[in-house]
Amino acid sequence: MIQAEHVVKEFDGFRALDDLTMTVPSGAIYGLVGPNGAGKSTILRHITGVYRQDSGTVLINGQPVYENPAVKEQVADIPDELYSFGSANTADMARFYAGFYPRFDWKRYEALKDIFRTVDEKRPIRRLSKGMRKQSAFWLALCIRPGVLVLDEPVDGLDPVMRRQVWSLLMSDVAQDGTTVLVASHNLRELEDVCDHVGILSKGRVLIERSLSELQASVVKMQVVFQEREMPRLPEDMEVLNVSQVGRITTLIVRGAAEDITNRLAAYQPILLEALPLTLEEIFIYELGGEDYAVRDIVL
Repeated sequence: MIQAEHVVKEFDGFRALDDLTMTVPSGAIYGLVGPNGAGKSTILRHITGVYRQDSGTVLINGQPVYENPAVKEQVADIPDELYSFGSANTADMARFYAGFYPRFDWKRYEALKDIFRTVDEKRPIRRLSKGMRKQSAFWLALCIRPGVLVLDEPVDGLDPVMRRQVWSLLMSDVAQDGTTVLVASHNLRELEDVCDHVGILSKGRVLIERSLSELQASVVKMQVVFQEREMPRLPEDMEVLNVSQVGRITTLIVRGAAEDITNRLAAYQPILLEALPLTLEEIFIYELGGEDYAVRDIVL
């Protein structure tokens, strides 16, 4: 489990993290989304032990991360900007990783050659394409067999086939080994397919943090054709987040369970009444669009 509680971090008077609190359950894939400058990379660098917070706590399995080698050897990281030694190739970096990650698995390294077969392990990483550098990074990270895997825009640069292959490998590790995956991304459509939990970050704090099932059960889209052209007055305790109308069809975004909202609207004896699922993007737009314009922009 990853726990960040009341974390504050400032750089030259700028507060990058502002009382940030988040919890990543063990054995889950947690998606962290937010606009540029929201603090995603900053909190990831705290979780990997690169930064020390000004105040608050950052724990992995109950232990502080900063300057704690016993915790860090359980953590693998694929940052947005990859780094390797000047002339190092994938095989060189594998030997380097094996020197300080005690669980580095050479058998898996050999087995994954077939998955990442387009990567020449003897070619300097800096001379590989962006997509191949990402493949090399995943190849090495998966061989560490980490308890916690931290990813920043992890599949950016990968082709669709390799994206699917990488996510399949990650989900297999989560299912079989209980790996905890924290992934920061702007791509909510992709996260919707793989994540168990989602947190949205803005201005250095987490605005909302829920499981996907809770999110999807909390808001519903209703398409209704009422008897009259004018929409009737709805109950004041029905929390309608958005209303739009095209011809006779009125679309309501309502906070609540689909069955309950359907039953309440059925009392108006509409000509048409249908509950539709919302995408993850739509949920965030309607739940958080009024909270912060940057949050609204990122999911449109």
